[in-house]
Amino acid sequence: MRRVSGRLFTWGIVAVFLSGLAGCQGTSGSHQKVMLFNGKDLSGWKPFASDSDIAAEQIWSVRGGVIYCTGQRNGYLRTERKYGNYRLHVEWRWPGEPSNSGVLLHASGRDKVWPRCIECQLKAGSAGDIVLMNGAGLTADGRNWQDPSKQFVVIRKKESSNEKPAGQWNAYDIQCEKDTIRCSVNGVLQNEGTGATATAGWICLQSEGGPIEFRNIYIEPLD
Repeated sequence: MRRVSGRLFTWGIVAVFLSGLAGCQGTSGSHQKVMLFNGKDLSGWKPFASDSDIAAEQIWSVRGGVIYCTGQRNGYLRTERKYGNYRLHVEWRWPGEPSNSGVLLHASGRDKVWPRCIECQLKAGSAGDIVLMNGAGLTADGRNWQDPSKQFVVIRKKESSNEKPAGQWNAYDIQCEKDTIRCSVNGVLQNEGTGATATAGWICLQSEGGPIEFRNIYIEPLD
């Protein structure tokens, strides 16, 4: 009986150890969701506006668990950290008249209204377009779209607009894997390209034109 009890005790320790090890591996798994917005405040984000005299709180705030942007000054709300190799999920809606905004990827350098980056467009009716800003490059449909002489280069979406009416939530699912970018709107693949000239940087939500709301913002690392 003592020998059997001793063996059971030993195997129990081994089982606990292996269970703990598996748990640690699961925690560091490459597809674990990382929330970028906690639903309470703007922790982890930094605002930038074209007018330094206006307080950030007058443009960006959290209301009812969502990020609210007045859109009355051009600029953005960006992550404090830089990210690369991830799947990004962002939900947005227009609380009033549909207007303009965007999700900026791989932004870097000094903060300015139009940073060097790759934008997944949110302008009403154009969600799914990709905009190369200030010399950023991407190859799509067999063409290299990079043009440093232009501030904005637009790569049109593949399908007709599938955005929902004002007041309803839309979803962007954007995959940035090495130098490849794929963006889907409400489950429909709208654009993709490879050979991106930047593969990591800040993620920004644009303030441009009018009120917009964001929620459920997270990434799943691909590393």
